[in-house]
Amino acid sequence: MHLDVQDLRNFYYRSALGRAAQASMRRRVTQFWPEAKGQTVAGFGFAVPLLRPYLTDARRVIALMPGPQGVMPWPPDGENVSVLTEETLWPIETGHVDKLIMLHGLETSERAFDLLEEAWRVLGPGGKALFIVPNRAGLWSRRDRTPFGFGRPYSASQLETQLRKHQFLPERHLGALYQMPSSKRLWMKSGPMFEKVGRAMPGMFAGGAFMVEASKLVYPPKGKVQRAAAKRQKVPQGVPAPIAGRV
Repeated sequence: MHLDVQDLRNFYYRSALGRAAQASMRRRVTQFWPEAKGQTVAGFGFAVPLLRPYLTDARRVIALMPGPQGVMPWPPDGENVSVLTEETLWPIETGHVDKLIMLHGLETSERAFDLLEEAWRVLGPGGKALFIVPNRAGLWSRRDRTPFGFGRPYSASQLETQLRKHQFLPERHLGALYQMPSSKRLWMKSGPMFEKVGRAMPGMFAGGAFMVEASKLVYPPKGKVQRAAAKRQKVPQGVPAPIAGRV
């Protein structure tokens, strides 16, 4: 079940807790990918809060928003890069994406298998994808007042197993959202402290969300490849035979 785009916009851009969540995740994303100069960066689901750092130097930024969720124009202060799309049929040519961020897409999809197949298709050789999902053991997945309380939460092993089944190689993972999922003044005031402590802990101690960076695997053909012998062409009668070395 996808969330409505208006609810996502209100959370991330019109609430203090949402803006804090946006800052926490964006800080982690830029740890993975400090820049994307000359590259094509795509986001699926509601990834626009994390795409802004790449608007200036990326060759192209595309915000893909699934039909059941709805779409909104973004960024509000520039040329629109968001597009409404079928969940498993993206308007991108095969192998044209260098970096892909998926936020509020995988855990809410009823066709996760096909969605991952489409993500693999659009990535180029050596392309990287960043999958962000609610932590199954975290507090954020237990509060339906935030977008992380909807859909299917994951453990790190569940997510990595699913990615490997679709020819993704998990390489790095980090946690995010270490502050409490509450808008109360006490918890908001102590949020930066929780975030600072959480970022200092090993990656296995995830907060409210997991971030897994995975690369696209392209396997060579299995088995022994046999090449068919080239057939010798007969020279028609009356036509001189070609001389080696002459073009």
